[in-house]
Amino acid sequence: MSASALPDVKLLRIFACVVRSQGFAAAQQELNLSTSAISTYMSQLENQLGIVLCHRGRGGFGLTSKGDLFYQETLRILGELEGFERYAAALKGELRGTLNLGVLDSTVSDPALPLAEVIGSFSSLHPAVHLHLQVQSPYELQLAVLDNRLDLAIGSFFSRMNGLVYQPLYREQHWLYCSDRHPLFDGRRIPAEVITQQRMVGRGYWSQAELARHGFKHSAGTVESMEAQLILILSGGYIGYLPEHYAHPWVDQGRLRALLPATFGYQAPFSLILRRGRSREPLIQNFRDLLRTQPSQT
Repeated sequence: MSASALPDVKLLRIFACVVRSQGFAAAQQELNLSTSAISTYMSQLENQLGIVLCHRGRGGFGLTSKGDLFYQETLRILGELEGFERYAAALKGELRGTLNLGVLDSTVSDPALPLAEVIGSFSSLHPAVHLHLQVQSPYELQLAVLDNRLDLAIGSFFSRMNGLVYQPLYREQHWLYCSDRHPLFDGRRIPAEVITQQRMVGRGYWSQAELARHGFKHSAGTVESMEAQLILILSGGYIGYLPEHYAHPWVDQGRLRALLPATFGYQAPFSLILRRGRSREPLIQNFRDLLRTQPSQT
């Protein structure tokens, strides 16, 4: 492909949005374009490249094998371009652009993570920066940072991915809980072997080895978020682990109790992650500095 045939950045951004939205119609709102306009731009991009990027029609949207390869490269190029735009803005003494931040769910009640305070300080210092905050699972957070869809992410990561930098932050205490609707709620001196026989809620991102480390051979339910976990525990049909800070209001109300804390409990190490090689980018650097200097509320 000659230099003159390089695709326009606008076309790359439209293509990335269409793939992320999994279709032309779903991308309309974000792009503020009609489906016919999106289709025209996509055809223009394919004509410039000389390859078919995606299938569209009654069978639904899907990338071709070459389209998938081109999408991965598009994400890399757009990520580097945004980093360059930030660098150029920083040279002028101002921070602009978008900071894409990801976080694990149910951290808002954690006094060890003053995220709201950090974001408030960051927004005051850099009012021209657009902040995009997403709540995702540990695996999704890591993958998004690796693909440059997120600049930074905060969470607990049981398995690590090559290409990411993990900056330790703190440890989050988890206990095993049952609700006032569960038969064990009023029990005293409950043996551990009785507890391990109960219907337990696991997390979709836990491996079998991780489940075993928490004292159980199998789970009777699976969730992807702490809110879903809390709902199942409150139902009385399950027991499960929750962060201490998240369960605290329900414990105070007499709705939850921790089961055998001396045996069932663990600490989840939280980290700030970013893609290797991006630590010196101004937006990332500024946010990390604020997070490092902001005192926790513990």
